[in-house]
Amino acid sequence: MPLYEYKGLTTSGKPAKGTKDAPNKAALRDALLKNGIYLSEAKEKTGGKSAAGEKSHAAIKFGDHVSKQDIKDFTSQFCTLQKAAIPLVECLNALADQAEKETLKAALTDIKSKVSEGSTLAAAMAEYPKLFDTLYISMIRAGESSGSLDIVLERLTGFLESQLRLKSRITGAMVYPMIMIVIGVLLMMLLFVFVIPRVTKLFEQQRKELPGITKLLLATSDFVTHFWWLVILLAVGAFYAFKKWTATPKGRMTWDTILLKLPIFGGVIRMVSISRFAKTLATLLASGVPLLKALDIVKSVLGNAVLGKVVEQAHDNIKEGETLAAPLKRSGEFPPLMTHMISVGERAGRLEDMLNSVAEEYENQVSVKVDALTAMLEPLMIVVMGGTIGFVVFAILLPIMQLSDGFG
Repeated sequence: MPLYEYKGLTTSGKPAKGTKDAPNKAALRDALLKNGIYLSEAKEKTGGKSAAGEKSHAAIKFGDHVSKQDIKDFTSQFCTLQKAAIPLVECLNALADQAEKETLKAALTDIKSKVSEGSTLAAAMAEYPKLFDTLYISMIRAGESSGSLDIVLERLTGFLESQLRLKSRITGAMVYPMIMIVIGVLLMMLLFVFVIPRVTKLFEQQRKELPGITKLLLATSDFVTHFWWLVILLAVGAFYAFKKWTATPKGRMTWDTILLKLPIFGGVIRMVSISRFAKTLATLLASGVPLLKALDIVKSVLGNAVLGKVVEQAHDNIKEGETLAAPLKRSGEFPPLMTHMISVGERAGRLEDMLNSVAEEYENQVSVKVDALTAMLEPLMIVVMGGTIGFVVFAILLPIMQLSDGFG
């Protein structure tokens, strides 16, 4: 749907301008008229983004992807402007001018126009779900209704910073192993495709029985050389099938159950999800979002179907009069320390504080575990790569040494 930049006059005779999406200019005129604006000029904005969140020309430009870091920076700047008591529309106008990404700039321009026309900020932002998720919208809505938007934006900034810090910590720890895996695969492909076929010709000329380990290596090299396309096809097919399977409720539940039971890694995955649960719930409750609504949102951001199911059951139990701690404890999926602290927080009326303490504790534990995993993975990757390459070298040298003994 096209996005139009328009100019017009309100019923009181004041000039009005902004951006709005509509199928055509006639529909735009009718839509503005319902809002008390008489259209005088309209120009289709090329590469614009519609309020429905359709992909724009600007959105597919290289480097124009709006990241979580961009949203965090926007939220931080928005918070600063709100604390300075600058009117909301002026804040949005300044932020739109400040935005470097065209996608974000177009969205903020449209949001500003909707707010100018009488829409709430939360409702305007909700039309851009790829930029502002359910958690973000719910907190903005709570801040608007309580008149404490600046405080909510400050909490949102802190929350986004903590999530980015945790993600950066985990991603950084995986960089080295991934680089080692890529280098190892490339090295093996070079050996199988270019080195081993040449050695094969030497062995064929000797017409002698080869050791079993060498036969295995040569058969593997021959398969990779002639059927490399099948290897790639099978890998892509397996990946696609896995993605389709995990996209189903049963597949996702099964896979997430396996992940939580993995040795070493399962503990880290559980800690990350629990930290995200505690931090998200604490931020929502502190911003004025009701507990049941907050649990609905938390369930969708946990990233694990098993724990999400527990939260969903807790939501239903709380409706029936139970506390939050009781169903979490019964599930056995949440650690006793956490359920105990939540129980104490509920009794003392300090649930948000306790959840923040839990989140901080588990974020620290994740950092320690990730550091330990990184320290363990580095030598392990070196041993695996060295062992694989050593196997190839040994399989090639063994028949060569046997030929040398025969000549001797």
